[in-house]
Amino acid sequence: MSHLALSATATLPHFNRTVKRLNKVFPIFTGRYAFKSSLYGNFQRKGFSICASANTGMSGDVAEVSEREQDLKHYIWPDKKRPRVCILGGGFGGLYTALRLESLTWPDGKKPQVLLIDQSDRFVFKPMLYELLSGEVDEWEIAPRFSDLLASTEVQFIQDKVKLLHPYDMPRSGAERHQCAGSVQLESDFLIEYDWLVLALGAEPKLDMVPGAVEYALPFSNFEDACKVNNKLKALERKYFGKGCPIKVVIVGCGYSGVELAATVSERLKDKGIVQAINVQNTICPSAPPGNREAALKVLSERNVELLLGYFVNSIKRSADIEVLNQFVDSGNIGMQQEAKELVVEIQPAERGMQGQNLEADLVLWTVGNKPRLPQSDPSGKPNMLPLNGIGQAETDETLRVKGNPRIFAVGDSSALRDSSGKLLPPTAQVAFQQADFAGWNIWAAINDRPLLPFRFQNLGEMMNLGRYDAAVTPSFIDGLTLEGPVGHAARKLAYLIRLPTDQHKVKVGLSWFAKEAIDSVATLQTTLTKVLSGSS
Repeated sequence: MSHLALSATATLPHFNRTVKRLNKVFPIFTGRYAFKSSLYGNFQRKGFSICASANTGMSGDVAEVSEREQDLKHYIWPDKKRPRVCILGGGFGGLYTALRLESLTWPDGKKPQVLLIDQSDRFVFKPMLYELLSGEVDEWEIAPRFSDLLASTEVQFIQDKVKLLHPYDMPRSGAERHQCAGSVQLESDFLIEYDWLVLALGAEPKLDMVPGAVEYALPFSNFEDACKVNNKLKALERKYFGKGCPIKVVIVGCGYSGVELAATVSERLKDKGIVQAINVQNTICPSAPPGNREAALKVLSERNVELLLGYFVNSIKRSADIEVLNQFVDSGNIGMQQEAKELVVEIQPAERGMQGQNLEADLVLWTVGNKPRLPQSDPSGKPNMLPLNGIGQAETDETLRVKGNPRIFAVGDSSALRDSSGKLLPPTAQVAFQQADFAGWNIWAAINDRPLLPFRFQNLGEMMNLGRYDAAVTPSFIDGLTLEGPVGHAARKLAYLIRLPTDQHKVKVGLSWFAKEAIDSVATLQTTLTKVLSGSS
């Protein structure tokens, strides 16, 4: 757990002078003034102030505290001499970098202290969030808590949001390795000094592209989003139970996420719902291998998903705010009880020759557009020390170090790295997973004065979830091969089982999935035997 230094704000300078004197006699004095972060809330409630201690570098020297930092609470690293690695973000890039650093062999005294910071208390295996909607997996399987994953490691974890970055100007001389490389300020006003920083904050949905999207559309990007969508579907299923009125779901975007959502939701609702998917392009998943795209089109057609291709969303409004609402009542259902839907999605054609439409919806799911979650740099008047591209990603060299900042690495959606053709690497879990391996190794190499390795992305193929027993898998090492249906589904789950973060978690999840498959097989066999026996009698 994190450690805090306890002192009174008004007596900070006197306290620092006292610490300096005591350090000369008792070098371990400050280490014994460390408190577990679980006590932080108690100190706040009782009127105590957790405030800044003096800046310390790897050498343990004490520097003066700036005015800006006097009101902040410093994180106290357990060891003054070992390197300090701060990782921002606990997704594929951040967590797997931490685990990579933990797994490497380090010389005596060189193994770094690793601190992982994330705004959630859970690691989320995002490619399998769809299985949460279908009921195929449990929460703990794809969203385990960091405290459980890191229990057998030395990696420390803090749940908090990042507010500001304070990268310091590093000297050109050999004294660089003995000085703090910068600090990170959290929303809770913690100030964490680091020797090495990893930016792995990922991205968040960009909903402000269309009027009404922020207010009325639900994104599907993280664990909390998946829970909200699942709860909304449950509420709609209860609301319309036995009424004969279909649940209408509109999905904005037909990339991988949109198509996987459409397949999963349509399978869940069956004939109780209508799913419409909108895409500005005239095809779904334009960057996907042809085999995956064809398999997806087949499944969506079988489940009567209506694809509105070549349209963009103009606005999302509440039906109560619209004076004239188009009614989509089929002539054969005139006698059926109809209920006004809560939302209306106005779509316009991207090309001439088609008419705009108003789509009624009980639920609008948003899968278009993301923005990196990189925090602001020090607002003290200095120019932004992190070179960012047009969409807010940090520009890195081929070793994943941020340009101009040799002590800062960026991976995943936080990184703007281009392949040999000059094209930005895609913001996928596969890229982040591979970058984490290189980032961990390159931090090891930098600490041990070894050459850093250039990152080379290896595309292993693409996978797509299409329902409880459907998937499409196109491996890159076999041209033209696409595994579909139950075979693709099994291959996809096996591939993701192997990619789960720790061996302990892999074993627990593997046993859980095996038990579920066994139960499903027995239930299917019983159903088949019952039908056979009833037919023979």
